[in-house]
Amino acid sequence: MTLEPLLRAARLRPGARVAVVAPSGPVPAERMARGLDVLRGWDLDPVVAPHALDTHPDLDHLAGTDEDRARDLQEAWCDPSVDAVLCARGGYGAHRMVDLLDWSAIRAAGPKAFVGYSDITVLHEAFALRAGFSTLHGPMVATDVFLKDAATQQALRSTLFEPESTQRLGLAGAGALVPGTARGVTYGGCVSLLAADAGTPQARTSARGGLLVIEDIGEEPYRLDGILTRLLRIGALDGISGVVCGSWEACGPYEGVRAVLADRLGGLGIPVVEELGFGHGPTALTVPLGVPAVLDAPADGGRCTLTAQVPALV
Repeated sequence: MTLEPLLRAARLRPGARVAVVAPSGPVPAERMARGLDVLRGWDLDPVVAPHALDTHPDLDHLAGTDEDRARDLQEAWCDPSVDAVLCARGGYGAHRMVDLLDWSAIRAAGPKAFVGYSDITVLHEAFALRAGFSTLHGPMVATDVFLKDAATQQALRSTLFEPESTQRLGLAGAGALVPGTARGVTYGGCVSLLAADAGTPQARTSARGGLLVIEDIGEEPYRLDGILTRLLRIGALDGISGVVCGSWEACGPYEGVRAVLADRLGGLGIPVVEELGFGHGPTALTVPLGVPAVLDAPADGGRCTLTAQVPALV
């Protein structure tokens, strides 16, 4: 089955109420406070979920218990006064709470702008597959890339308020690992999380016609090789139309990463763009997931771009 576009959420207006949740790792209070100040500067009304600053009583790599993290997200989504749900950070933990969410209630509440990356990939996939909602692979409120990089902040702000202005994505350094043009519906995120999710009961079984969006952090080339090889072996990449690569922060010298990407993806016979400008890297553009898009990777060395055919938000 070919991927179809997903239901998009409404854009934000000045004064919109946004909930900040922590579905994964614990959030430093000082970083949260700084991120909230940025949101207030955008004329948003941020509210912190009740357990967003918790730490699990026994497992200090988690922001509170699985039940509390799930409840925060559930209540924020189902609260009609909340216009968007923004994640505070990634880390680890989304796999543990994703099945605790009431996806029927989430579907009934309708789509909202949902922003995150890294471990939040598990939730991006769940919103797509269990609710049919488009989401935003974008920077999180209490992370360095959001707090320190003006271009990252502006990309998210423009996507939330004026999504027509950010339909064409691609930093100047983006290049064609495999040239060509591809069309499809965007999906993906942190590639190690996509591999970890594969084979679970509610996981994606086909991405035919999809434009795969991937990035990661802290995965050495041999580990990245294993991740991509697993996805290839289980058929997860069968029929995809193109691959869009972002940053590979702390994954070792890029020459080694690039060699793995070329070896594992080059044989698919589809366009592959590298370093488009999203993920854990120094500048993180906001990439809409679940929307029809065109990937352009010119063979002559021209600028590579990913162009959404519709605005990320309606």
